Amino acid sequence: MLAKFSRRGFAKLAGLAALGAAAGARGAENDAPAVDRHAPAPFPKEFLWGTATSSYQIEGAVNEDGRGKSIWDIFSHTPGKIEDGSTGDRANEHYHRYKEDVALIKALGVKAYRFSIAWPRVFPEGTGQPNPKGLDFYNRLVDELLANGITPYATLYHWDLPQALQDRVGGWQSSDTSKAFADYAAYVAARLTDRVKTVFTVNEVGRFVNFGYGWGIDAPGPKLPTAQLNQARHHVALGHGLAVQAIRARPRTSPPACRAIATPDNIRAAEIATRELNAGFLGVVLEGKYTDGLLAYAGADAPKFTPDELKIIGTPNDFVGLNIYAPQFYVTASERASGFHVLPFPTSFPHMNSEWLRIGPEVIYWAPRLAAKVWNIENIYISENGTSSEDKIAADGQVYDLDRIMFLRNYLTQMQRAISEGVPIRGYFLWSLMDNFEWIFGYGKRFGVYRVDFETQARVPKLSAAFYRDVVARNAIGV
Repeated sequence: MLAKFSRRGFAKLAGLAALGAAAGARGAENDAPAVDRHAPAPFPKEFLWGTATSSYQIEGAVNEDGRGKSIWDIFSHTPGKIEDGSTGDRANEHYHRYKEDVALIKALGVKAYRFSIAWPRVFPEGTGQPNPKGLDFYNRLVDELLANGITPYATLYHWDLPQALQDRVGGWQSSDTSKAFADYAAYVAARLTDRVKTVFTVNEVGRFVNFGYGWGIDAPGPKLPTAQLNQARHHVALGHGLAVQAIRARPRTSPPACRAIATPDNIRAAEIATRELNAGFLGVVLEGKYTDGLLAYAGADAPKFTPDELKIIGTPNDFVGLNIYAPQFYVTASERASGFHVLPFPTSFPHMNSEWLRIGPEVIYWAPRLAAKVWNIENIYISENGTSSEDKIAADGQVYDLDRIMFLRNYLTQMQRAISEGVPIRGYFLWSLMDNFEWIFGYGKRFGVYRVDFETQARVPKLSAAFYRDVVARNAIGV
């Protein structure tokens, strides 16, 4: 029989059901705890839980201890470039508050922290004479992390290119920057890798090349024609390869392809799309060559390269890091030459507080699965995953970011699904430890599990911090 309920009555019943689930219902017959047969299995015992930040977004102290200017210093001070008119000049004052922030990491219970090194702190001019005080900060940070039982993971480039290199040679438009990046990587490796055993090279090439050099959205801001843009991407790949040779570093990118319908032909189409749509960086790094499809599609705009450069770029890597937020495309099988058809997103597709962040938990299942299959990758880390939230402060002073918890629970469930099926995901870095300067959005988008008052610099845990702490402690997703 069907019963009629008002919306209020239905909400009341749903609330009671949720309360019962939270309280842990007991069987009526023997008073034994109910077993949720659909609860995700625990993660592997050795699974690595971590969190992440980047230098320009949190450090501040942009004019201290000999640091040079970065392209984001100049870009953020250009009127109209940042949504709220802010800059990273002060940010989270992490440069001076790093011990306090390490305590926040420890409180989460995670055993790993990924941070980035500001190239202009170490080489203010991009090349030439290094600045000892710049690396001193990272030495102190690494020692503090280790003293608190936290393993440091360093990223060499999270978008803050020395402005001097941009001025002199056009930044990544020139292979001179690739060579300068290798020298910087070697210098850092010689002084940190006695304690930092894992180093990432470059962060989200697809973002900082396309947005920064192609579309004028990010720093440094030019709008290059396609041929020059492709050449800049090639120079980033070359810089990565040279850095790998210097320190055995690892690549990071994000290939979030999903099949629209899980039939064999559509899964195969997603594999093809993953390879072809990531051929400009991840593909050439892992294969040592550009695909015929990319070269044919680019035509006269294809990057110019030598066999020696491809050999450098294809230097073997120990693992791949994937930044996974939202599905960038869904595909189905197609009779066309490419073998796949990219589907348009409907305007009604759900998204988080950031409009670009479409909600697609399955992407953290499919992206690593497809990448592992296409390139035979043995070790994958989810190097970033998280979401912005409205993060309003409640009357009691707390932040009840239930939407972020929903997001994380669903994504982590899909990640656990992938691991249970043998996808070689070894660890997960939550983005982000705390609210920070969110690039072109300034301080208007908050991704942290700790809320930051940017006037007082007070850090306060949100409800999501408790959720993540529980996941880490259980090594499983609570139900």
